[in-house]
Amino acid sequence: MISFITTLFWFIVALGVLITIHEFGHFWVARVSGVKVLRFSIGFGRPLMKWVGKKDATEYVVAGIPLGGYVKMLDEREGEVAPEEAHRAFNRQSLPVRSAIVAAGPLFNLLFAVLAFWVLGMTGETGSRPLVGSVAADSIAARAGIERNDLFVAVAGEPAPTWESVVYGLLGAAVSDEPVAVRVRQPGQPSRELRLALSGLLKSAGQPELLEHLGIEPKHPTLPPVFGRLVAGEPAAEAGLQVGDRLLAVDGEPLADWMAWVEYVRAHPGRLLHLRVERNGQTLSLELIPARIEQDGKVIGHIGAAPRVPKGFLDDYRVKVRYGPLESLRRAVVKTWDMSVLMLKVMGRMLTGQASIQNLSGPISIAQAAGDTARIGLDYFLKFLAVVSISLGVLNLLPIPILDGGHLLMFLIEAIKGSEVSESAMLLGQKIGIVLLLSLMVVAFYVDLSRVFG
Repeated sequence: MISFITTLFWFIVALGVLITIHEFGHFWVARVSGVKVLRFSIGFGRPLMKWVGKKDATEYVVAGIPLGGYVKMLDEREGEVAPEEAHRAFNRQSLPVRSAIVAAGPLFNLLFAVLAFWVLGMTGETGSRPLVGSVAADSIAARAGIERNDLFVAVAGEPAPTWESVVYGLLGAAVSDEPVAVRVRQPGQPSRELRLALSGLLKSAGQPELLEHLGIEPKHPTLPPVFGRLVAGEPAAEAGLQVGDRLLAVDGEPLADWMAWVEYVRAHPGRLLHLRVERNGQTLSLELIPARIEQDGKVIGHIGAAPRVPKGFLDDYRVKVRYGPLESLRRAVVKTWDMSVLMLKVMGRMLTGQASIQNLSGPISIAQAAGDTARIGLDYFLKFLAVVSISLGVLNLLPIPILDGGHLLMFLIEAIKGSEVSESAMLLGQKIGIVLLLSLMVVAFYVDLSRVFG
């Protein structure tokens, strides 16, 4: 229950931040252009908070449904406007000004992503070093020549210092049917260039399964099976285990590392386990019964213990990437552009059936990601906000009526024909847009629920 509340809280925070940025773009450009803003609302429905600004009497609202927002401007098409204020109405503005106001929302989302990536680049991002732990036999990676203990150096000519950069590089290349060039090297050996065939990748897998699809298992650090902390009153402490005890075997089976012990405990809830441990040079025999707890709809074993983590344990598996202000800005702009193009290409492939709808993320997936990244750390949450902000910017620029891109399409038609689009045509377009958006929401919810319920 606490986890659900935390996830919901960070989901609302994320939505609030990104919606505010989007609507502030419309608001700021409208004010700079001399258009009168009547209301700036974050959320829909009944107002929870409301106040009137001293300058220009704009009404600021925080409403109860945090699934969007809007900026209401003075407009003669929506009500009577006093003659002395007619020049401040949105509909009286030139086509370039109206276009700038409409485009400002999604552009501010993209600018926020650039800012977030720029800050992260200067402060430094910590990631997992892209070391290959194992390669499945006859997999895509094996056929390309990737081997155990290979370190990824570059993907498609771009440096790849972390697994995240490897994944994004491969995803960017996956929209093409051509093999992608990757550079890897063994410890103490010169790098070598290989070619990975990624055709069909987007049809069968989303980003989280990419490495599995290729047959690659990242290399993980191996913790020795030594107890570093015990929770009083939990099964491990009650069984007589002590901090510093080294597990040698369970039920007669030797234990290679801590994760093997964790998996064994999880698989045997409520069952008596016979342990052999080493303590101060002596071998002891103990008995332990893991408690039964429910996690993700499954009953697993739990003992209330944590491993001892040696100093510098993760040094060989983690890397911190940091750049100067100018290089960080360049990389932030390139990354935002590349991710925007990637999203458009993936959406295009989904429409033509060349990519699986499993690449979609709906509200449930986004909420889970918000909670997960917030629990890991501020830099991860900021990166999550940047990615979702790009998604919002790209989605709103699509030429779908009722979205910002739909309004820009109407303005383009107006520029071509020399007069405004008729009210009946705009109304028809809005109806089509609502149907398209509702269909997209239904599909996104379906994908989310299929993930939750398998």
